[in-house]
Amino acid sequence: MPRANTARAKTDRMVQRQIARRGIGDGRVLAAMRKVERADFLPDAMREFAYEDTALPIEEGQTVSQPYIVARMAEAAELGTGDRVLEVGAGSGYAAAVLAELAAQVYAIERHPALAELARSRLSALGYANVEVRVGDGTLGWPEAAPFNAIVASAGGPRVPEPLRRQLAVGGRLVMPVGASPNRQRLMRVTRTGSDTYEEEALEDVRFVPLIGAEGWSSDIVEGASSNIEPASADGGSLPNLIRQSALVLADPRDANFAEPFDRFGDRRVVLLGEASHGTSEFYRARAAITERLIEKHGFDIVAVEADWPDAAVIDRYVRHRTSADGPKQVFRRFPVWMWRNAEVDAFVARLREHNRPLRGEKQAGFYGLDIYSLSDSIDAVLGYLDRVDSGAAQVARERYGCLTPWQQDPSVYGRAVLNRGYRDCEPAVVSALTDLLSNRLSYAAKGDDRFFDAVQNAQLVASAERYYRIIYYGGAESWNLRDRHMFDTLARLLDHRGPGSKAVVWAHNSHIGDARFTDMGRVRDELNLGQLCRERFGDQMVSIGFGTHTGTVAAAHGWGEPMEIMEVRPSLADSIERHFHDSGLGRGVLVLADTKGILRERLAAEHLERFIGVIYWPETERQSHYAGVELPGQFDAYVWFDRTSAVEPLPASPRPGTPETWPFGL
Repeated sequence: MPRANTARAKTDRMVQRQIARRGIGDGRVLAAMRKVERADFLPDAMREFAYEDTALPIEEGQTVSQPYIVARMAEAAELGTGDRVLEVGAGSGYAAAVLAELAAQVYAIERHPALAELARSRLSALGYANVEVRVGDGTLGWPEAAPFNAIVASAGGPRVPEPLRRQLAVGGRLVMPVGASPNRQRLMRVTRTGSDTYEEEALEDVRFVPLIGAEGWSSDIVEGASSNIEPASADGGSLPNLIRQSALVLADPRDANFAEPFDRFGDRRVVLLGEASHGTSEFYRARAAITERLIEKHGFDIVAVEADWPDAAVIDRYVRHRTSADGPKQVFRRFPVWMWRNAEVDAFVARLREHNRPLRGEKQAGFYGLDIYSLSDSIDAVLGYLDRVDSGAAQVARERYGCLTPWQQDPSVYGRAVLNRGYRDCEPAVVSALTDLLSNRLSYAAKGDDRFFDAVQNAQLVASAERYYRIIYYGGAESWNLRDRHMFDTLARLLDHRGPGSKAVVWAHNSHIGDARFTDMGRVRDELNLGQLCRERFGDQMVSIGFGTHTGTVAAAHGWGEPMEIMEVRPSLADSIERHFHDSGLGRGVLVLADTKGILRERLAAEHLERFIGVIYWPETERQSHYAGVELPGQFDAYVWFDRTSAVEPLPASPRPGTPETWPFGL
């Protein structure tokens, strides 16, 4: 059927953005989705929404499925051009048309007579002579037309109905949602391997309308359910609707009122602020606004970030108007430079410096790094400190750190050398250097407590980094756990150093600040993290705030050490936390998870997918590379949402001609 060029362009864009970018790679399925015009299967009032990434209402109080779900099930059915297909739940006829583009014959069953007639007339008008529609109980199948090479059920049952199993040809595939609840299922693929043998495979979590019939759910249990996203019900509605009802809409982060709702956390000792990627402008600007509010209104005096200690120490001296004994230094040179060398951080650093200008030293807010990677710079910092206070100790430390000299520029090679037993490990030497420093605490501290603390922290970092690079080649959870324990220990030492009244804001990725025990990190991979350790130490004196987005752009690289690119963030996957927030219609807001109760908390506590983008982003394998299962209310105390986000504005890695070497931070 001819289509206007504008409609064709919209459909092509829908298929590219909503389907291909989510990992549907079967070229025949993509071609079928492009050819079938979704608007032809919608009521007139809904046609303008045909290209939306969601299920839409149709006649008889039912819905037409989200385009991605139609494509996902068609791909899972692995249809051949000569196949005979049974569709259970014809609805408007949209999915049947897609299946008809892929197979030789489609038999579609619909339990609503009016819908069946509409589907039949639409398909006939569009020229689909290879689709037959009948009214009936889909759970019983279509025995006289069996066997089928494939069966696709667009409704979820408590089990795969036995009649459908029996109507599969040997080698045939059945794809349908199955679950113990009428509104929560796993998409299953059942392959018949013999006369009485079947193989089952779970594909992903989904939510479909209930499959009603003799071999499905009883209509009196689920009457009124009408959507393949969670249906409205007497207990408060769909999860997206419940989120919308409970979330607080936020102003733009540049608005003076943006951070006011976070005053409720002003009495905590530690506030952890996350990010769903290391390259999203809105996350940086939001964290900056919240942090400034906590500093100015609630006395927070520590900003601790997922960055290297020596680099952050240079920023700390700048924002606290202190001079450096080592002279000017360019900071944040290590990959990924855009993570901290960006316009958003530059603006925050400038405002923090202005805040500190009229304050005495102990009242000023400091800027500190928590991470573990600065082996070479930390060794230089320890030696530089000892050169100033104890030249003899400096010589001894040089001899001990000399064990690591061959590896300082590429410490990852050190782990390989130790693993191959071609080189002794340096742990005794670096631990001795730290012990010597600590044993002279009283005499050194008298010469400048902050400088001594900085030297000790760098010596601690060298010891941790030596072990980190030594064990990283073994894989598993140990290297991750060592890194997060180091970050936690650094934070704890900072709080002790600044005194009992000190309060810290932490900036780190969601994977570090959300309690690992409520994610696949802890449950599957035996990993702990900073958020879990803070929860165990500080209890209700800490709060963890996660961040999320649906789509937009992000600054990231395709591989470690590769150039930064501005990449498109794929729309979030079905049944992910991000998709439920997107479907809520909330453009920008915060949901205080600690306050959620009843059905909303229960539904959020069920496992959902959550997206994690670091400095590396692989859109083509996003489901496998960047999603993990989480229980949101256990993971975070609050969740900040930006439906569409943009990449950070990176600053050049080298100064522009005519600017000082210390640009961009003016250090």
